[in-house]
Amino acid sequence: MTLDKANAENFPVAPFFLPAAWRDDLMAVYGFARLVDDAGDGDLADPAGTARLLGVAARPPVVVPPPAAAPATPAEAAPITPSAQSGPPGPAEVAFRFALLDGLEQDLDRVFEAALHPGTAETPRHPLMRALVPLVDRHGLTPEPFRRLIEANRVDQTTARYATYQDLLGYCTLSADPVGRLVLAIAGVSTPERIELSDAVCSALQVVEHLQDVAEDLAHGRIYLPAEDLARFGVTEADLAAPSASLAVRELVAFEVGRARTLLDRGAPLVGTVRGRLRLLLAGFTAGGYAALAAIEDAGYDVLAQQAKPDKRRLAAKAAAIFAKGR
Repeated sequence: MTLDKANAENFPVAPFFLPAAWRDDLMAVYGFARLVDDAGDGDLADPAGTARLLGVAARPPVVVPPPAAAPATPAEAAPITPSAQSGPPGPAEVAFRFALLDGLEQDLDRVFEAALHPGTAETPRHPLMRALVPLVDRHGLTPEPFRRLIEANRVDQTTARYATYQDLLGYCTLSADPVGRLVLAIAGVSTPERIELSDAVCSALQVVEHLQDVAEDLAHGRIYLPAEDLARFGVTEADLAAPSASLAVRELVAFEVGRARTLLDRGAPLVGTVRGRLRLLLAGFTAGGYAALAAIEDAGYDVLAQQAKPDKRRLAAKAAAIFAKGR
């Protein structure tokens, strides 16, 4: 179920044209990143089961009282496990998410121990973590990018607002940039120059995703639009909770779209530094960002009425153009 979410992303995670080994490696990285994000966001399909698997103690389930007009027997009462509620998380839920993230980091330690000492080290407990072991061994990966993705989700438990655009980009260095660095490492083409360009692309993609998800993020108690920009355009949190965007909200979103496009333009030359199927993959990633920005523009910058999703034909055409030009 976790891996099924790959189809909902703005860009192809592991497209068919890649060698089978690359597809497996990219899906392993995606599975890890999605698992960590779901744990941090409270979106795990079975949070209690994941907790047991990782050896994390879950808080006792809460029983929802039945409607007054229809009393239920104890057998009919519905147990709610941690992470099963909507809205901003309470203290117990936040503590549970921290515990899950700690448990995942401990399982990550098992991944690297198993890669270094096959046959003697403890096997990672979660199946998506076990899938990382051959990947780490084959490409000589380091724990840092994986730890940064976990840390990003810890930040999400304590930070729900960002004062400045630079603060938001600082968060992206944890939440997005590590994924691009892992892709370069898997392909064996990491250089300081490529890493810098990749970071720009990944941060831009993260900003774009935040623009698409303004309403959803607010429902979880988070706002990724910088506070300084909200003030600049006279936008309040109540405006962001409206069923559709006001003129001020649309102007703010248009401003952020311009920023994201500038950042994407800065990183897009990464595509021209590689060849073959990797070039096509990176063109697809980059085109996904441009197509999502176009979708937001087509919606009149109203990201509250519905989520703006990129058109697949436009994405394919943009990817082909970026592949040909190398940016």
